[in-house]
Amino acid sequence: MTSSVQARSEAASTTDLTGVLFDMDGTLVDSERLWSVAMDRVAEQLGGALSPAARSRTVGQPVPASVAIMLDDIGAAETVESTVELLLAITGEIFAEELLWQPGAEELIDAIRAAGLKTALVTNSPRSLVDVALGLLGQHRFDVTICGDEVVRGKPDPYPYQRAIELLALTANTCLAVEDSPSGTQAAVGAEIPVLVVPSVVAVPEGPGRIFASSLLGATVEELRHIHREFARSRRTHPSAAGPAPSA
Repeated sequence: MTSSVQARSEAASTTDLTGVLFDMDGTLVDSERLWSVAMDRVAEQLGGALSPAARSRTVGQPVPASVAIMLDDIGAAETVESTVELLLAITGEIFAEELLWQPGAEELIDAIRAAGLKTALVTNSPRSLVDVALGLLGQHRFDVTICGDEVVRGKPDPYPYQRAIELLALTANTCLAVEDSPSGTQAAVGAEIPVLVVPSVVAVPEGPGRIFASSLLGATVEELRHIHREFARSRRTHPSAAGPAPSA
């Protein structure tokens, strides 16, 4: 083996895909719709109705930030703290009855686990709701779970993803994130983790460090590895930037 070939082989081995980090709401589970129902119920109880514009701004945000948007939108005088408590109670009841997998998500995670890759759940949702969702998702499918009320800064800050890869004992260049929202995509890109974006409620803008898919239905581990290799190739070609979105 020549030195140049050996160097390329060693570089590839240190950047091979070893972990996949998943957002929860809208990515793995069809919960954005359920959050919307819960927000409507809370707004109604407080004597208002959430506007479509305000609803869009809440997608992917930490719960306290979403509640603050709602309270401002409907002109309610209640505190964020008391309204968060009400919202979580109502959302937990809805999750327990109506939460469903997004198409293809369960099969993809099981294939990832069977392939020996590590997985993490990285969400802005609080632990109380994540524990409800894990009744469907299965705790055994994740090596690490990062919840919005257990980190010092939530998405769109990169910290939740940085914390996840730290706990997984991996590096950003060996991981791939799967997201559905602008704030989640921004968080992953900020952590220097390439992102497979599967938009749900709110469109995610084009930009570096991301590639788009319409659904996880039919997705395979080999496709994720291919996407990750293309990102790595783009980074080697454009070392001073995240690089353009690779071709799938």
